[in-house]
Amino acid sequence: MSNVLVLGASGQIAQWVVKSLNEQTTLNQTLLLRNPQKLVDIASAKAKVVVGDVLDRALLKSAMDGQDIVYANLAGDDLYAQTAAVIDAMQETGVKRLIFVLSLGIYDEIPGKFGEWNDAIIGESLKYYRRAADAIEASGLDYTILRPALLTDEDEVDYEITAKNEAFKGTVVSRKSVGDLITQVILNPATYVGANLGVNKPNTDGDQPYFM
Repeated sequence: MSNVLVLGASGQIAQWVVKSLNEQTTLNQTLLLRNPQKLVDIASAKAKVVVGDVLDRALLKSAMDGQDIVYANLAGDDLYAQTAAVIDAMQETGVKRLIFVLSLGIYDEIPGKFGEWNDAIIGESLKYYRRAADAIEASGLDYTILRPALLTDEDEVDYEITAKNEAFKGTVVSRKSVGDLITQVILNPATYVGANLGVNKPNTDGDQPYFM
C-alpha cells in the first residue's frame, strides 16, 4: 500500500488526479488544501483531508510523515518559498519521490512566435517557476517536473512530452491529460525519475493558443 500526499489538492489538475486515484485500491491519499469547499466531490474522496498551507511547516511536516510520494500542484508569487518548504519537509521526513507541476517557458524553450507570445503574457511570473525548478533539481530528491502548455478544460487524454533540452512543442494541453500523466507516474513511481518534461497536445503548434 502506497501513501500519496497531494499539495494544492483543490487545483483543477489535482482534482483529476484525486478522482483517478480514488479508483485505486493500493493507494492511500492525503489531500492538503487551503479551502476544502473548492474540492469537487470531497465527500466521495477516499482520502484524509488536511486544511492548511504548505508554509505552515509544522502542519506540512506532520502531513508528510509516512508518505511515499508527494505531488505538488502549487502556484503564486511565493512559489519559491512554498517549494523550499516542501523540499525541507521531505528531507526532514525522509520522503524521496516528488512530482511537481510548474510552467512552460522557464528555459526559453518555446520556439518562434508562440514563445514570444508566452513571454509577453506570463514572462514576469516565470522567474518564480524557474527558481522553484532550480531548487527541486538541486534537492537530491527523486523528482519529476512537469511543464504543461496552456491548459484547457477539454475532456480528453491526448498528450506528448519533450525533455528539458528539447524545444517545446504545441501550444495547449488539457488538464485531464496532465492529470493522467501525473496519475501514471504515481502508479509507476520508478518512471521519469530526474525528468523535467514539457507536456503538450500533439499537432497544436501555432503563434498562440487557439482560444486566445
